[in-house]
Amino acid sequence: MKIAFFDSGIGGLSVLHHAMKILPQEEFIFFADEDNVPYGTKTRQEVLSFVDAAFEFLVAQNVSAIVVACNTATSVAVRKMREKYSLPIIGMEPALKVALDTFPNRKVLVAATAITITGKKIRRLIERLHAENFAELKALPMLVEFAERQEFTSAAVENYLRGELNGYDWEKFSSLVLGCTHFNYFKDTFRKILPAHVKILDGNAGTINELIRRTNLQPLTGNRGSVKFFYSQRLVTDAAELERLEKFLRRLDEMYTI
Repeated sequence: MKIAFFDSGIGGLSVLHHAMKILPQEEFIFFADEDNVPYGTKTRQEVLSFVDAAFEFLVAQNVSAIVVACNTATSVAVRKMREKYSLPIIGMEPALKVALDTFPNRKVLVAATAITITGKKIRRLIERLHAENFAELKALPMLVEFAERQEFTSAAVENYLRGELNGYDWEKFSSLVLGCTHFNYFKDTFRKILPAHVKILDGNAGTINELIRRTNLQPLTGNRGSVKFFYSQRLVTDAAELERLEKFLRRLDEMYTI
């Protein structure tokens, strides 16, 4: 089956990375909208137009399903894309339910982009889970920029996160939920900063489980599945760019068990 993974940039590689480990028999397309990244600082109408153009391109590639491996794009556009197209469309959802189910009556910090934090979708999720007294939201927009330039472990990254997370009483929190796929590249720095009892959770496994459920795929083990990379509709063939993408995947290998 040919499955497309779509993101504003390279954050969605973390979702593809998980899929490649448990669905190695499938054919993958990864579409990074590098011409328009980051989405989190754009207007909702701009994001919707970017997603619409990407979907038109991906559907023309005869894909059987599209994973919107971007929390911002999911928040803004997935509902409209499902109205427009009949193929399975799987969006991202922060792992807030996992956090609340695992640690009842403990607070959870959901970190994401500003547009996700202020969107209706995250508010509806909080209301659906009756988590108004337990979920707090935090925008960390600079992490997207750090990730895009492969600046993962610099002093600037650590200082930024320490400054943004310094004001929380972490004894009241069970978990940090990563509500942006770009944030998965920084799990080691989060782990360094946060107390040991605070779990770091993301929505990647849940998203791929939903893909499997919607498409009746069978998880397997084996060699990595084949993948073609596109930057805003341009097939990536340049050796330096392919090596850059492989560097991201190697970084994700390092973050996989944190």
